[in-house]
Amino acid sequence: MSGAPGIHPSAWIDPAARLGANVRVGPFTSIGADVEIGEGTVIGAHCSITGPTRIGRDNHIVGHAAIGGDPQDKKFKGERTELVIGDRNIIREFVTLNRGTAAGTGLTRIGDDNWLLAYTHVAHDCVIGDNCVFSNNSTLAGHVEIGDWVIMSGFAGVHQFCRIGAHAFLGMGVLVSGDVPPYTMVAAESQGRPRGINSEGLKRRGFDAGRISAIKRAYRTLYVAGLPLAEARQQLAEQARESDDVRALLDFIESGERPLLR
Repeated sequence: MSGAPGIHPSAWIDPAARLGANVRVGPFTSIGADVEIGEGTVIGAHCSITGPTRIGRDNHIVGHAAIGGDPQDKKFKGERTELVIGDRNIIREFVTLNRGTAAGTGLTRIGDDNWLLAYTHVAHDCVIGDNCVFSNNSTLAGHVEIGDWVIMSGFAGVHQFCRIGAHAFLGMGVLVSGDVPPYTMVAAESQGRPRGINSEGLKRRGFDAGRISAIKRAYRTLYVAGLPLAEARQQLAEQARESDDVRALLDFIESGERPLLR
């Protein structure tokens, strides 16, 4: 397929790869077998895309990204695992996205409309939602789950098996070693610590004053009142009767296997 319209003559594309209509591939990019790329996706220069990898529509992958590589896991023995990327994502320079592992789910999944800025790393078996922003040098260890609308600032990192709830905000250089509830802001102080809710982000996404007030009350119950977690959960259950947002927060807490970041 090299030399086809939109495909630079120096690009190498395995005959078994499948590219949709209007896919553009820059110079010196390599696309391996068992790779599917949806229509309208643009791939820059010097990228490496290996399979099994499925990439959706209208993504923009800038130069020197490494997509679909083997998981960086000593237990990996070449089993068939996958990377699945949704639609309209922007993946900037030197981003690395690894496939899953047989010991995990076998799948790394990235949703739609995300921004992965330069040098972001997403390890094996991670699950990323929609509309997230990963600033430069953001790093996810294996098996991390990221909800929708999460923002990771530069040089932030998340420990393996942790979950970051929807609308959370991780500050610059934050190192997270526990589950971060939805709506929560985390600041860097050796290890990340909760520092309020992401009020500005919620306003930008259309949360009205009543919803934000309910979330603030829930945050104070969980982090400011000095309550044991079991008692805080009881109070959150009462508050959740009047707020779907608090219900989502409580469901997140109750479904976790790792300790909550407190």
